[in-house]
Amino acid sequence: MPTTTRRFPRVVRAAVTVALSTAAFAVPATATATATAPTTTATTPAPSADHHGKVVFVQNDRVVGNQVIAYSRDADGSLHRHTVYGTGGKGGVLGGSVVDHLASQGSLTYDPHHKLLYAVNAGSNTVTVFAVEGDRLHRKQIITSGGVFPVSVTTHGDRVFVLNAREGGSIQGFRLKEGKLHRVEAWHRALHLNTGAAPEFTHTPGQVAFTPDGSQLVVTTKLGGNSIEIFHLDREGALSHKPVVDSKPGAQPFGLTFDAKNRLVVADGVENSLLTFRIHKDGRTTLVDDAPTGQQATCWVSRTGDHFFASNAGSNTVTRFHQDREARLERLGNTRTGTGTVDSSITPDGHFLYVQTGGAGAVDAFRIHRDGSLTKISTTKVPDGVGGEGIVAL
Repeated sequence: MPTTTRRFPRVVRAAVTVALSTAAFAVPATATATATAPTTTATTPAPSADHHGKVVFVQNDRVVGNQVIAYSRDADGSLHRHTVYGTGGKGGVLGGSVVDHLASQGSLTYDPHHKLLYAVNAGSNTVTVFAVEGDRLHRKQIITSGGVFPVSVTTHGDRVFVLNAREGGSIQGFRLKEGKLHRVEAWHRALHLNTGAAPEFTHTPGQVAFTPDGSQLVVTTKLGGNSIEIFHLDREGALSHKPVVDSKPGAQPFGLTFDAKNRLVVADGVENSLLTFRIHKDGRTTLVDDAPTGQQATCWVSRTGDHFFASNAGSNTVTRFHQDREARLERLGNTRTGTGTVDSSITPDGHFLYVQTGGAGAVDAFRIHRDGSLTKISTTKVPDGVGGEGIVAL
């Protein structure tokens, strides 16, 4: 498979690093707790039957013991803390990071077909597999991530891939069988990124994700590669030996999603915009739209229908977009959040948006209206949630 590469000039890369590490993420740090909490802590009575399955899971990336907190979700979208689940691994902190210690998107991923939740343990180089029963989790497995400092997970059918951030970055593939992951040695690829540059959190890869049809695997590299890397997968799940490496010149690809026609939509943390690409069968990409947010540190993105929501960590806002039939994104406006807007998740019915605020250590809940506008519902504190990343709304 052909490989094409377009990189930042060195001077531009240095300027971007300074901007991201000073202005865009200038949020006061909070000391990490040192005591170890119980693995599972019930905090409210079990929810009634009509709330079964209406839940939001949040990962706190706690260094002394990573945790997933399950919140029951009321009909109006408000959250109530229910249970704290230990992953059995440790969280981690990338150098220079404040509001998102993993500097990634997709560190907590749900597989609706198998009803499994995957959580990375960056400090332990492992992944935890939970079985999901309504708003309850049952830990089934802890398995090595196949690399150093896992930050993102993606799944399609019986295939699962994990993105590891340190030592140049890598991806590792697994086969799901009888509810457990089995590492496939041949599905490992080193990314050879410049992850050793400072600040570390701007140079590690951002996300791994399957294309909707499962035929390709997309990796965003941030400043460590200034690129989008696309691997082809055959019917057996085997990866191409090399990715096609491409991007819009001057971009810093971070979080990603797909639109209704399977086009790739990427949050660009340098130009602070959403970039829409058409992915060709050979892995090449064609840029079809570039929509600026007008905000700072636009690094995460989520979608429902033809509406997209970009998180801007440096501005403490979410930018709302509407996509037309030609794939152009129209900016609808900005909505304020708590400090350090990071990852987000939308309920399957498209009615509610939940946004992690890594500076505040909380989750902001919003109702999504048909025109894409948002109405604030509530703010819910997350135990040890400052700097946490990973959220799934069901």
